Amino acid sequence: MKPIAFAKSNWRVLLLTLFLSLSLVFLFYPGGVMAGETYVGNETEDQSLHNLEFGLGLDGGTKISAPVVGMTVEEIEVDVDDPDEFEQRGPEIQQTMSDELDLETGDALVRTDYESRQMSAEVFTDNVTEAEFAAALQEAGLDVTEDDVRQGVTRDTRDDIETTIQSRINEAGLSGSRVSQAEMDGTFYIVTEAPDMTDDELRALLEDRGVVEIVMHYPDGEGGQQNETALVQSDFGTIGTASYNTERDYHYVPVAVNPGSAEEYQNMMVENSFTQNPQSCSYGDPSREGQNYCLLTVVDGEVVEAHSVAPRLADNMERGEWAASGNFQMITSTQEEAQALSVNLRAGELRAPLDFSAAQTLTVSPALAEQFKNYSLLIGILSVLTVSGVVYLRYGDRRVALPMIVTALSEVVILLGIAALLRMPLDLSHVAGFIAVVGTGVDDLIIIADEVLDEGDVNSRRVFESRFRKAFWIIGAAAATTIIAMSPLAILSLGDLRGFAIITILGVLIGVLITRPAYGDILRRLLTDK
Repeated sequence: MKPIAFAKSNWRVLLLTLFLSLSLVFLFYPGGVMAGETYVGNETEDQSLHNLEFGLGLDGGTKISAPVVGMTVEEIEVDVDDPDEFEQRGPEIQQTMSDELDLETGDALVRTDYESRQMSAEVFTDNVTEAEFAAALQEAGLDVTEDDVRQGVTRDTRDDIETTIQSRINEAGLSGSRVSQAEMDGTFYIVTEAPDMTDDELRALLEDRGVVEIVMHYPDGEGGQQNETALVQSDFGTIGTASYNTERDYHYVPVAVNPGSAEEYQNMMVENSFTQNPQSCSYGDPSREGQNYCLLTVVDGEVVEAHSVAPRLADNMERGEWAASGNFQMITSTQEEAQALSVNLRAGELRAPLDFSAAQTLTVSPALAEQFKNYSLLIGILSVLTVSGVVYLRYGDRRVALPMIVTALSEVVILLGIAALLRMPLDLSHVAGFIAVVGTGVDDLIIIADEVLDEGDVNSRRVFESRFRKAFWIIGAAAATTIIAMSPLAILSLGDLRGFAIITILGVLIGVLITRPAYGDILRRLLTDK
């Protein structure tokens, strides 16, 4: 048979072979085909023979579910027709809220929607009552009462927090981690799963708001010191990784300030005499009160490092040359602080803090997770052996039984390849999905075999294809029913049920589109003469 004719006649088997080959590459190619997408910290990750990632149940670690601190008033009607005036009202109301409630930077937020002529207002603190919140909005000229205030934050804010936490996890190199949202008893929770992390380690990652500022600390002219914020997170463009200067013995994060902000920062440094007073910082020394020129690195309102302006940097700023590059170093006391600073700058600040007093925590020890992993492998092997034995006893014909088992296992290999490609953290729910895929897959293959052999041996290709089409309609209808039934579980945030549903749906699709047709081609070649 010519190659083209052979390929045309057996394209379904060739398609299965292609998917199997790609899956094996995804599973075992060193570093994975997505190796270029590495995160800070991945260089310390254990090397494995495969590219699968495991979740909490199979790798150990911690899951924390915590609500977001805050109060919200939504659908505030604002009778302003001019779009520019409408947009300006947002920052004005936000500033009034901050002033009236004495809030920290970032603890008040107003979102505007000109199309609906509505706004939403939020505060991210537990030190304000609902009545005080409503009164602040009334002071801003809005028709709001205490009854309009609800506990919790908006969906947009929760989405921002979810994205930021996921970015922090990625920057920290925590493979297999997952961030999602869940609703319990009317309260929305941010759910964070992190394999290989203890409760304390994960809390430390989540508790920091991550608000980073560079503050100027300089003489006020009256014998004291004053602080002035010079740079905030949005001013930084390029952000390097945590580094160490061996010659001068300090830890730092190299950064580059955006052009416009760099020019403004340079002018502030000159105007406030920092460039004329390099090496003039003794932060916290009472005897130097009124004489310090310090640059403070402030994270979440706490000073993590204070340092002087280097003479070379001062000279460049004095000549107006520094702003062209905007490069400088944010110095910290330890490598851990430098690493945390780099992660915070890259991932951004949490829009609102999490309420750990109402958090729910689940911790799985690595030893227990290893047992789960071993038991899952054992159950998988036993299920394959059991199914193989039953199928062989049912048909007593290796031409029917052996391809059936190989085809069913092919679905599992392809699913594992997809999981490795997508970096899907496999958990116990996914293992249950794999077992379900093997069971339903063999059921469908048995339907095909029974339908084809129902009226005795078949030696005509035309008769075989007629019977196969009839069987395929049956398994196609069953697959559609399974997908429809599982879809709500795959879409909704229902914890472990979601992983089970996703694997089951993927397995059914792979079976109907790839493995079942390939099994039909294999049977046709083995059972027909022409």
